Amino acid sequence: MEYEKNSQLLKALGHPVRLKIVENLMHDECNVTEVMEILGIPQATVSQHLGILKNRGIVVSRKEGVRTCYSVVEKKVRDIIEILKK
Repeated sequence: MEYEKNSQLLKALGHPVRLKIVENLMHDECNVTEVMEILGIPQATVSQHLGILKNRGIVVSRKEGVRTCYSVVEKKVRDIIEILKK
């Protein structure tokens, strides 16, 4: 087992806002504005949390013109969210 990597992954998911962001991104790719509207939180907060998720390799970004779209790529995270939903 990769204890260090798994620990970092769980730390990144250890905030309610990040859990909400990941759950939403599992269903559909979103940009910062869409996440702001869905969660009702400020842009700076969304960007900060997305940065943490991106640095941990949980989400990736893709440029679409001037927009940056985010999606979940880490399969373990998808599994963790599904377990938490039960």
